[in-house]
Amino acid sequence: MTTTTYSVPEISCDHCRTTIESALAGIDGVGSVDVDLDAETVTVAGGERDAVVAAIEDAGFDVES
Repeated sequence: MTTTTYSVPEISCDHCRTTIESALAGIDGVGSVDVDLDAETVTVAGGERDAVVAAIEDAGFDVES
């Protein structure tokens, strides 16, 4: 299972963490999600990149390349 880290500079609180974790919970193939508020990153094990990025953006956050 591939692990990918995404830069999400707008995350800053537990509400952000919960929102992103909930958005990614429904993505096929996602095994785990780690939201690091200090580093402003989301690390995802599994899942298709396009689907993960779309879910984070649909939740209201921008993903930087």
